Amino acid sequence: MSTPILEVNDLKKHFPIRGGFFGGVTGYVYAVDGVSFSIEKGETLSLVGESGCGKSTVGKAILKLFDLTDGQVVLDGQRIDDMGYSTLRPIRRRLGVVFQDPFSSLNPRMKVRDILAEPIRNFGLAKDGADLDRRVEELLDRVRLPRDAGNRWPHEFSGGQRQRICIARALAGEPDVIICDEAVSALDVSVKAQIVNLLQDLQRELGLAMLFISHDLAIVEHMTHRVAVMYLGKIVEVAPKKQLFAAPKHPYTEALLSAVPVPEPGAARERIILTGDVPSPINPPKGCRFHTRCPYAFDRCRQDEPVLRQTEAGHWSACHLHDKPDAENPLAGARGAAIIAHH
Repeated sequence: MSTPILEVNDLKKHFPIRGGFFGGVTGYVYAVDGVSFSIEKGETLSLVGESGCGKSTVGKAILKLFDLTDGQVVLDGQRIDDMGYSTLRPIRRRLGVVFQDPFSSLNPRMKVRDILAEPIRNFGLAKDGADLDRRVEELLDRVRLPRDAGNRWPHEFSGGQRQRICIARALAGEPDVIICDEAVSALDVSVKAQIVNLLQDLQRELGLAMLFISHDLAIVEHMTHRVAVMYLGKIVEVAPKKQLFAAPKHPYTEALLSAVPVPEPGAARERIILTGDVPSPINPPKGCRFHTRCPYAFDRCRQDEPVLRQTEAGHWSACHLHDKPDAENPLAGARGAAIIAHH
């Protein structure tokens, strides 16, 4: 294993809740509560989970769109979370980002050429003139848009074309890591496939590392190398894609996978319906945060918080079931594969 290009160590972000006459802090939203992972050069790590689990907050924290409560973000061996703005500014270009809504991500008062030229100019990669024009044209070529697109406005493009512009802008700073925050969730199905294929091509061409934040496991299965599953501010399972989809080791992952449509004719998944609502991140439950909805929960789950532990090579899970003998563990062996039933 080479040195990771991006490391996140025990990341925490607790948003204060203010109330009362003087606006004092009355509590906290534990949006992210101790998340750790790493990404290698040229690798895609997908961060998945239900809406509200904290996965987008992780992406924004890495980009330092707000200060961390605790933890570290290390880029290519250099800690960046504690840097001041002036120190971080020349390094920030190494982190690109593609947001969910391509229309609201683009300034409607700027032509595409100016949108792409702005980060190139700001990071000192080119000055106005022929070199800047050449770089803008190269970006348009990379995302498969015609060069005359630079003279048009964002509203003149379709949703998929606008997202290509956003990807081109993310590449403008010549980054090492791209953070895609639900980058295809607002697009039509056919357009999703085109954007995913484009991202994969760019990753191979440029050697990019990618954090792909998504709730769409069908897309994740197609494009990722490893998957990290989040629930209520914590990572509950991390594994290579094939291992996780074939045999999940956490009950929450098992339930998520059971909802993924099966494309093969005559095949169907045994759907696992979770009862109860997701607990509030303001007051997360004691012990395992998933025990209030877990079909396999037992007494220890309600008292002790599980930690991520390796269940097999490269596969980590935070579940007390793995302390039980295999005969008493419903997720032992190839149990995960059995959620697909052929009729």
